[in-house]
Amino acid sequence: MYPVEVVGLNKSYGKVRALNGLNFSVNPGEIFGIIGPDGSGKSTLFRILTTLLLPDSGVALVDGFDTIKDYKKIRNRIGYMPGRFSLYKDLTVEENLKLFATVFNSDIKQNYYLIEPIYKQLEPFSGRRAGNLSGGMKQKLALSCALIHKPSVLFLDEPTTGVDPVSRKEFWEILSTLSKEGITIVVSTPYMDEASLCTRVALMLKGRILKSDTPADIVKSYTRELYSVKSKNISGLLKDLKRVPEVKSVFAFGEHLHLSLDPGTITLDKINEIIIKQGYRDVYINKIFPTIEDTYMLFSEEDFKNGR
Repeated sequence: MYPVEVVGLNKSYGKVRALNGLNFSVNPGEIFGIIGPDGSGKSTLFRILTTLLLPDSGVALVDGFDTIKDYKKIRNRIGYMPGRFSLYKDLTVEENLKLFATVFNSDIKQNYYLIEPIYKQLEPFSGRRAGNLSGGMKQKLALSCALIHKPSVLFLDEPTTGVDPVSRKEFWEILSTLSKEGITIVVSTPYMDEASLCTRVALMLKGRILKSDTPADIVKSYTRELYSVKSKNISGLLKDLKRVPEVKSVFAFGEHLHLSLDPGTITLDKINEIIIKQGYRDVYINKIFPTIEDTYMLFSEEDFKNGR
């Protein structure tokens, strides 16, 4: 039995198709990442899996229970941290934690070992109202409340959005520890760099899954030669390279461009020659290894060409 299993899941809002025939399963104890930009359907999927929203069709199972027929059983077994801070802002840190423990017929002492590394950072602020906490501290409190009853499956919808880099790093270290405790974690994020921290990931776009596999195997599926290009006039170079027939794709990545070619179609010297003829100087090109983000862009491009 899979902790999470989705078969043919569909959901629309009027004419907008939020989920389009989703199929995937999550193995016990793994960190499964749902990776995609805003509007790809991540939050809709999480609301269905946590029994807060009904699908139009298809089946979603959590610990073998149907999200429609067995929603009460599921709610007692899962932890859920939505994208927006949803705890009681007028209650203190300690009051929020006690409330959530009580709701699940538990107490703070019973499962304190699960939240101890997190809550120790919150203890100095235990008497402070939740609404007055910093973004990172709100995140830690929300996670503590989602864990206090020791859920079998933990759903985290974009938990690191708007959080500083240090808190993001600490958060993922906590998730790694929790997965070793046997808790299955399903986490969504728009940050491609966080994909490498998951056991497996599903790349989502427009309500569909483009690819699902381990981060390493997803990157291995990148079939093109990839180069990093840097120039003083990066925006002009981006436009001109898009006009070169042999260039399969070129995207801005920070201060660089990532340029892809089909193997054997054109040499790096030829690309350099084209760039120089267009009047560019001080251009630096290096062959690089693809990342999850590069692979996502490739799959998105192929998806677009297929008219989906």
